[in-house]
Amino acid sequence: MRIHYLQHVPFENPAMLVTWAHERGHRLTGTHLYNFEAVPEPDQFDWLVIMGGPMNIYEEEQYPWLGYEKDCIRKAIEQDKVVLGICLGAQLIADVLGGKVTKNPVAEIGWLPVTLYKEKIQGKFFDGFPESFPVFQWHNDTFSMLGEESVCIASSEGCPHQAFMYRDRVFGFQFHLESTAASINSLLYHCADELRPGPYVQTAQAIRENMGILAVVNSLMTEFLDRLAAYTANER
Repeated sequence: MRIHYLQHVPFENPAMLVTWAHERGHRLTGTHLYNFEAVPEPDQFDWLVIMGGPMNIYEEEQYPWLGYEKDCIRKAIEQDKVVLGICLGAQLIADVLGGKVTKNPVAEIGWLPVTLYKEKIQGKFFDGFPESFPVFQWHNDTFSMLGEESVCIASSEGCPHQAFMYRDRVFGFQFHLESTAASINSLLYHCADELRPGPYVQTAQAIRENMGILAVVNSLMTEFLDRLAAYTANER
């Protein structure tokens, strides 16, 4: 399987997705948009993964590649590719699908629980997942409205829209299940100015002290990716 990722800044890379892809024998390639690299056409990949980043989806004047990135996402969805967005990536997908991205009432940074809407999720992807589980968060904006046919499948105390699904092939996660200790430490270094006190913002020390949660977080991501891969393989 051919997996292509879109990366927005040097310090937010695919993290554990690299290990997962290599262990499963999948081909992994990437576009580093901050270097103004060209995005591929949909016939060059089977899955498109859009990573996070500190910019906002509406800052095209400052980050002009956001425009052609959205076109790439739109084409991928139109051609029934699997598309997975994480944090900023999820917001970009929501925008392409007719949703609305705005500033969340509060920032969420650190290890915080999300709750799945069990009645809305289809068992083949999330069957057996706990109803609530901890995830790593780092965001100020969110997809406050979803487009037609997009279904919200998770929420948190600080943000009612935490994840969505579209036609069993497109997924957006506001949170990070792909994080590693290295990727989190990189965020703590490069985005330290965002750690301003708030009801859902943890200190750098608290975040580092709870890195053990990664074992649970990564196991859930692995399970989801394996199920999604099996589902799409059976379609072919």
